[in-house]
Order: sequence, then C-alpha cells, then structure tokens
Amino acid sequence: FKTDIEIAREARKKPIMEIGDKLGIPAEHLLPYGHDKAKVSQGFIDSLQDRPDGKLILVTAINPTPAGEGKTTTTVGLGDGLNRIGKKAVICIREASLGPNFGMKGGAAGGGYAQVVPMEEMNLHFTGDFHAITSAHNLLSAMIDNHIYWGNSLQIDERRVVWRRVMDMNDRALRDTVTSLGGVSNGFPRQTGFDITVASEVMAILCLSKDLADLQKRLGDIVVAYTRDRRPIYCRDIKADGAMTVLLKDAMQPNLVQTLENNPAFVHGGPFANIAHGCNSVIATTTALKLGDYVVTEAGFGADLGAEKFFDIKCRKAGLKPAAAVIVATVRAMKMNGGVAKADLGAENVEAVQKGCPNLGRHIANVKGFGVPVVVAINHFHSDTDAEVQAVKDYVAQQGAEAILCKHWAHGSAGIEDLAKKVVQMAESGSANFSPLYPDEMGLFQKIETVAKRIYHADEVIADKSIRDQLKTWEAAGYGHLPVCMAKTQYSFSTDPNLRGAPTGHSVPVREVRLSAGAGFIVAICGEIMTMPGLPKTPAAETIRINDQGFVEGLF
Repeated sequence: FKTDIEIAREARKKPIMEIGDKLGIPAEHLLPYGHDKAKVSQGFIDSLQDRPDGKLILVTAINPTPAGEGKTTTTVGLGDGLNRIGKKAVICIREASLGPNFGMKGGAAGGGYAQVVPMEEMNLHFTGDFHAITSAHNLLSAMIDNHIYWGNSLQIDERRVVWRRVMDMNDRALRDTVTSLGGVSNGFPRQTGFDITVASEVMAILCLSKDLADLQKRLGDIVVAYTRDRRPIYCRDIKADGAMTVLLKDAMQPNLVQTLENNPAFVHGGPFANIAHGCNSVIATTTALKLGDYVVTEAGFGADLGAEKFFDIKCRKAGLKPAAAVIVATVRAMKMNGGVAKADLGAENVEAVQKGCPNLGRHIANVKGFGVPVVVAINHFHSDTDAEVQAVKDYVAQQGAEAILCKHWAHGSAGIEDLAKKVVQMAESGSANFSPLYPDEMGLFQKIETVAKRIYHADEVIADKSIRDQLKTWEAAGYGHLPVCMAKTQYSFSTDPNLRGAPTGHSVPVREVRLSAGAGFIVAICGEIMTMPGLPKTPAAETIRINDQGFVEGLF
C-alpha cells in the first residue's frame, strides 16, 4: 500500500479559485496563500447571513486506541461520498498542532484516498493561524508583566496572575517555570508555566467568535489576574484586547482547501478535545452551512470528549442543531478493547471483537441521549474478516442502530456511498430532536457531575472543598450559566488511560478548575491530564526530514 504522503503527492489539485467557484465564492473574496489554499473574506461571510442553513453532520468516534480509528479520514470520505451521490457537501475540520505532529501522531489530514490537501502545509505552518494565536496570547502575558513592572496601578496580586504563556510544541520542561529572574531590570520573579497553544483560551475564543467585534469583546472578557482583595482583572483592563485582535485579524478568516477528489474543505482552528473543546471554528461551520446542502464536521477524540463538547459547548453557544451523527469504529480497536495486544490484531478473533464492543455501545447510547440519530461507520482495514465485521454489525443492531462497512481509505468516495446514503436518509427524516445534556441554570459542580455520571458512567466526582468553593465564587460573580469543559484522558471513559472498554464504578477526581470567561466555559481538569503534553520516548520528529528530492518525509 502507498503511504498517505505518497498518495497526497500524487493529488491532482485544482487551483483554489476553482474550488471557491464550486461554492459560489467570488475570486475577489478569496485571499490566496499560494495556489492551493486561501482565506475567505469577512465581507463575503457577512453577505451570506440571510441564506438558509444546510444539514450539519457530526463525525465522532469510540475512545482512541493504538490500533487506530480514522475519524478524520471518515469525515473527509463522507464529504466526498455525499458529493459523489449528488449532494453539495462541505467538510469542516481543525488545523493540526505542531506538538502532536512532531510527537506521537506525525500528521492529521485524513489518510489513504480520503485526505485533505496540501497535506504537508496543513501539518506544518499552514496559513500561520497558530502562530498568530500564540503571539496574541503571549502579547497579553508580556503586557501583564509589563504593567506590574511599571508601577502596577491596577494593584494586581503577583501571586494571583492566572494567565500563563503558550507554545505550539510538546515540551514538558515548560509546564512549571519561574519568570523574571536576573535582577531588578527583569521585573518581579513569579511562578508560572506554559500550556500548548491549542489549550489556549485565545484559541477557544477564536473558534467560538462569530466576527471580529465578537472576538475583541471575548478577548476583553478574559480574566488574567486578581487583586489582593480578589477583584478580577480583565484583559481590557490591561488594554491588550485591541492589539490582540489586530494580530488575529487574518487568523479569524476561515481557510479553504480541497480533498483529493477536489471537493471543498474548511480547515480552521484547532482546540484539543482532551483539554479544550475540540471543534473547528464556529465561523467556518456556519459559513459552510450557508454554502452547502450538507456540512460534515468532526469533534476530537472519542464521543465522551469531542461529541459532548460539540453538543454542550459549540452547538449551545452558536445555536447549531446537528441533523445526524456518525460514530467511527474499527474491528482492530474493538479487539484491543477486548484485550488483544496490538501485535496480535492481525489474527481473526471474533470473541475479542464481541468483548470490546461495549465501548462502542456506550458511545451510541450517549450520542442518542442528545436526541441525535446515530449510524456507525466501520472504517475498514485489509486484515478485517467478514466474521469480525458481522460481529460489529450484529452488536450495533442490538443497540438500535446500524453499522455500515466503509472502504474510503482504499477507494475514496466509491467506498463510502452506503454511509452517505444512510446519512442523507437520517438527516432528511427530521428525526433529530437535539438538546444539550444540562440546562444553563444548573450549578457548575452539578454540571461536572452530570457529565461524569451520564457520559463517563462514573459513580462520583471527587473535588476538594477549595475547588467547590471556587465554583461557588464564580457562580456568585455571574459565571454560573457557563457550560463545563472537561479535561481528561482521551483513552478511557474514566480518568485512567489504561482502563478500556466500558468501565463502571469509577470516580472522576477534579484536580483544578479554570475560568475561561472570554471563551465562555469553565475548564475542569481531571486526573493526570496535562495542558502541556510531553514528547514520547521516540518522537515522530526523529524520522521527519527532507529527502534528496526536496520532499518532506515522516509526516505519515
């Protein structure tokens, strides 16, 4: 089999102006970055607001395993498949973070014959959006310390500066740092740290803002520190919101690219789903809904994280109503959930498939709980046997849903027509009755408990009195209506990454809570999850290089 990058290099890309023309975007409203990618102007987006919306389809998945699931590949394949059967479909996915690219993953643009291109640029600097977000975030950090240095007229308590710095790289050495060492001229030393850019509140704000005015307001709402009497200090008090908006002006405009089959794809924003809300930008999704009959978007990691946050944060904030959801699963992952080691996944083991299926079953029930019709996409691997595939289909049928075998990785849109037709059937039936998991007026700790008990099937949430008191303080300050964004391991329903399947009887320990007042949610950090990842023992960066022909190697 050819590698993903070999297939991507053979792509017969069309000029990006032709892709824009498919959607009716005039050339003067496309701001090109080379010949194969462009940003869409805010002026054009503003002109679409009176148009009706298309149907929104969410692609989510089971909990990820080392066996692979292929959520992005299926998202791209489904978009191509819908276009193949005559529907005007647009794909909306996130941009890739450099941290995981050089760490564990090595790339994120789909795979096989269901990819978005240009693959190398998307996985590297792309159109510079992440650099702009990093710069805007760190400008605020610099201005906070500068304000303190020049007299601290706002009376910021240096012990209560809550705004950290960010960098788009996995670097565990920066998790906990001390700044301003070296004498009087360097400021006042204090303990702080770095998060990865995709965990930045600025990233979340960009992805949830509807236009530049909304962006600046949200940036101004960021709580950066507290005074000695616990009065909050906002970004607008530091007078950084205007300059930050200037830095984000171009990054705010969605990026248009194409699939291998020359269908349009918006790739914009990139919050992680294990530590942020895990969805592409609202502005890209809502623009796509005005331009296409169908919009296929994904939410990061398993449905316990990405789909829950898509429904409870993105859809709630943006007023979106999904028409259907696709849960991606693989036979290989079912076998791993059933206890089979990665080295033994090639051998047929129907019993292990059946044993691992409860993980899928719980995701089906959870997504149905939001009132959204569900179909399962079995992302096909060449080692899958007919008996193993049938075992998954039989199990899903028992859960009141249908599982469809999809071969888009090997055959592109031709391999996913059945799923495309099923999605159309579900979306056109009008059976979706979407509702978030909890109401706005529920207490913050009760919201955390609701997600933990109903989605993770935990028995209890463990939180120190200081955390409960902090949540009550935020409620008293007017933030009680905000949704919660759970930060936990993606590998399990529990906070133990090694606990696969569908565990029950576990607890969810909340280690820390953070207020993202600008983004509009409360982050609950659970278990051992880190907001600045580290590199693995053998990072992907070791095998990424430029070959003798000038091509990048090692990105998948």
